[in-house]
Amino acid sequence: MSSTHSLAHDPDFRHDKAARGRGAAIVVYLLFLGSVLAVVTAPLGVLIAHLKRRDADPWVQSHLQFQIRTFWLGVLGGAGFVAAWQLLGLVGAPAVAPWALGYVYFTACLIWMVARCGVGIGRLTANAPIRNPKSLAFGGARVTLADA
Repeated sequence: MSSTHSLAHDPDFRHDKAARGRGAAIVVYLLFLGSVLAVVTAPLGVLIAHLKRRDADPWVQSHLQFQIRTFWLGVLGGAGFVAAWQLLGLVGAPAVAPWALGYVYFTACLIWMVARCGVGIGRLTANAPIRNPKSLAFGGARVTLADA
């Protein structure tokens, strides 16, 4: 039993395409990407991830946990941004400061979320787990712009 469990979390082991929960994980990644245009799809995605996580195969659970963390880290970051934005207004910063902060923050969050979804979809279509689903960045994946 322990050898099966260790294979479930081996980042280089390829699993079955018909794994329990794999379809739900695909849908959640698509809902998260759809939230770029319609924000309401992200809460639907995290709800699905929460509901399907328990019944999914262990390697798919790593994707669902990664998705859940993506959503809640985004919410936490958004709350921090709103607090910083309000603070800039309270201290009398020039009007351009909160707007510049908002632009930079929104762009960084968009890149972060799309990159996390890209890494997740890549690992999912390769039938591989997320190496580190508790990561703040990209699940233990090295993200590069090179072909190699």
